[in-house]
Amino acid sequence: MNKLSTEKRAQILRCLVEGNSIRATSRLTDVAINSVIKLLTDAGQACSEFQDKTLRNLSCKRVQCDEIWSFVGCKQKNVKPEDKHKMRGDVWTWTAIDAETKLVPCWFVGTRDAGAAYHFMHDLAGRLASRVQLTTDAHKPYLSAVEDAFGTEIDYAQLVKIYGNPERSKYNAEVRYSPAVCMGARKAKVIGQPSYEHVSTSICERNNLNMRMGMRRFTRLTNAFSKKVENLESQVALYFMNYNFCRIHASLRITPAMESGVSDHVWSMEEVVALIDVKSN
Repeated sequence: MNKLSTEKRAQILRCLVEGNSIRATSRLTDVAINSVIKLLTDAGQACSEFQDKTLRNLSCKRVQCDEIWSFVGCKQKNVKPEDKHKMRGDVWTWTAIDAETKLVPCWFVGTRDAGAAYHFMHDLAGRLASRVQLTTDAHKPYLSAVEDAFGTEIDYAQLVKIYGNPERSKYNAEVRYSPAVCMGARKAKVIGQPSYEHVSTSICERNNLNMRMGMRRFTRLTNAFSKKVENLESQVALYFMNYNFCRIHASLRITPAMESGVSDHVWSMEEVVALIDVKSN
């Protein structure tokens, strides 16, 4: 079987992290769709393993967490009874971000229940070197998951947002396709002594927008959804590899990995391709 050159593989990965779909990437690079998917899964596994080993003992001070919705195969209401044992329907990607360095230390693709929150928070706790201030939204599974993972060694607060409930109508497109109006927010201390000045989820929510713009699978109201959860996981791992190590942050003027001290240079996509070759050898 012919092997794509490093330059061609780097070109494909650049397309995938800049918001292009699999088919668009195939057309732009003149590479078969199956080859693009195979490269994506290989790159995703390599990037996931590299970041899992590298993003450890982090000196984060303020961390924000949130979940972003997508779906695999079909939306939850359309999942067939015979497919309920498969990972189809609504899927949530849990993310954490350091408010100062903008580094994303971990993420988790799964459900939005207590089990997923438990796994995600224990993963985050294992990557931090010291006590941090943590802010999340008012999603209830966070309460027990944070306490179980951190105990009392954390300053934790929730930002409780209050949304309006406008009258919805199938004839009112503006209401139908727009999120509910936020009427206000309340800062609630949960554990420790969090600084109320820094109780915020705005950076994590802005990161959610970056994900929707940078990954075609997260675009709303389109047919660009993932067909397999493994492909979604690979895309997310590749995206955060590019975000943490390759792309210069607009406000930092360096990459988040450099700002947090886990990297000493801006990675090229060819270096990411090299991770795939190392893993396969």
